[in-house]
Amino acid sequence: MRLRRKAWAADWLVAHNELVITQDKAVALKGQWQSVFAKDQPIYIEIGTGKGQFIIGMAKQYPEVNFIGMEIQEGAVAVAGRKAVDDIAPLPNLKFIYGDGAGVDTYFAPSEVSKVYLNFSDPWPKTGHEKRRLTYKSFLKSYQNVLPVDGELEFKTDNRKLFEYSLGSFANYGLTFDKVWLDMHNEDPENLAINIETEYEQKFKVKGPIYKFLGHFTD
Repeated sequence: MRLRRKAWAADWLVAHNELVITQDKAVALKGQWQSVFAKDQPIYIEIGTGKGQFIIGMAKQYPEVNFIGMEIQEGAVAVAGRKAVDDIAPLPNLKFIYGDGAGVDTYFAPSEVSKVYLNFSDPWPKTGHEKRRLTYKSFLKSYQNVLPVDGELEFKTDNRKLFEYSLGSFANYGLTFDKVWLDMHNEDPENLAINIETEYEQKFKVKGPIYKFLGHFTD
């Protein structure tokens, strides 16, 4: 979903370029991401962070992890960054990348990332658009390239067809299935208690089930 243009966004991003890192700078930081954080900690990334509710909530809940939210829309990443700046709690363990999430291995070195989140990605429903889905095999390869052995992939969606497609893609690629939820808001209260919702999840969970996958790459 595209946001309306934010007239203030470009100038705000320039003024906050230590929090929201440009694509060119992100490429140059490959293998050196710990240098932009206050502490050397595991790095978790969210691809398609939107307006930032999930990644900000995770950074607050897990201060022992460094989080990076990747977003290609200028307005969305500016809104996310401003939310982080305006938050009452300082978040030294949070950064954003304003750039394309395709080919994350252009930004990160092997084993530099410990976990990848895909939350409510664009389903690209037309058959001819299969290669654009973030769970397509070429994207899975790029995630595997930046994760260590046993590095985790977590995927959430409300789109049943995308979920079914993705499970097939994961299986064909050889991911290990750790757990699959077919209705995470009703079938697993323990998981729900620690679940951080995206803006989209918060809005659409009342309209139908939210599907979730957790798995890992084994080699």
